[in-house]
Amino acid sequence: MDLTAGQGSSLHLSSKSEFLIGGKYRLVRKIGSGSFGDIYLGINITNGEEVAIKLESVKARHPQLLYESKLYKILQGGIGIPHIRYYAQEKDYNVLVMDLLGPSLEDLFNFCSRRFTMKTVLMLADQMIGRIEFVHNKNFIHRDIKPDNFLMGIGRHCNK
Repeated sequence: MDLTAGQGSSLHLSSKSEFLIGGKYRLVRKIGSGSFGDIYLGINITNGEEVAIKLESVKARHPQLLYESKLYKILQGGIGIPHIRYYAQEKDYNVLVMDLLGPSLEDLFNFCSRRFTMKTVLMLADQMIGRIEFVHNKNFIHRDIKPDNFLMGIGRHCNK
């Protein structure tokens, strides 16, 4: 579940492959743009494990990554909640490294020619309601529920 919301601008890195984060994470390619920055596929160079890396300019008008990292730590253990591996300010960016999750609900819908069977709708609804319920039980309200913000299924190392 992507817990970001709001407005932001795209970040540009001149030499992505040289941008080593936390001494062990390398950017591979951009996989999306969040509300406050860009999301990259990253790799842990010590073990080859794929991760998601969010970058936010330290000059952002309303920085959100620190808040997001704290929120994910509070929500740790929930199904579909990514494990936070690293958060810091590096170079001109706030950096958040976390588990790589599955495709968004919007991606799945497009992949299925924008048609789901009733069984698929019910299975997805069960996951979505469970995740919203978990967040609410921790006394948080998401405020930006939409298909792009639901990452469905589970990543290889995410809570099952």
